[in-house]
Amino acid sequence: MNRIEALNILGLDDDATAKDIKTAYKECVQIFHPDRFATNKKLQERATEQFKRLQDAYEFLQSDRGGRASRAGASDSSARASRSVSYVEAQLAGLAAARTQLVAQRDAVCDERRNAAVMIAAGVIGAIVGRRIIWVAGIAGTFVIWGIVSLISACQNIATIDEHLKEIAMQKRQLEEDWEEDR
Repeated sequence: MNRIEALNILGLDDDATAKDIKTAYKECVQIFHPDRFATNKKLQERATEQFKRLQDAYEFLQSDRGGRASRAGASDSSARASRSVSYVEAQLAGLAAARTQLVAQRDAVCDERRNAAVMIAAGVIGAIVGRRIIWVAGIAGTFVIWGIVSLISACQNIATIDEHLKEIAMQKRQLEEDWEEDR
């Protein structure tokens, strides 16, 4: 890995400062942290791979091999103004990818919620029909309880995913506003 590759992984240009590198790393880590995709193994594996690439790139840039990008006397405003279109596009693409993954995850959890509701209904019907046969009623009751627990869990997961989607929308708006200010 060289400096250019490491900067590209973080969505930065050659003239990125140490502060730009740190900020981009923190933003990317928030987007691709594997814990955000805990309910979907496939997405979690992809996020883990991307997360490792981000860590490797950041460690390389922080080491002596990566050479710290420091510009003497660069103020915050000039550092922000130096953000190029490719940096903003990379950030927006990362946010769009994270949003796509979260929407797919939410769809899967909605399916789980629907299945839980069906399980509750089947359990109730089974309990009513088999109320005279103890073991049938017991199994049906287990289905009802299992369905309720699954339904509650799915609703909590959907709420969490919706919060993450709102955060991504806020980050996107903030990034676009900052980009407009820098123009």
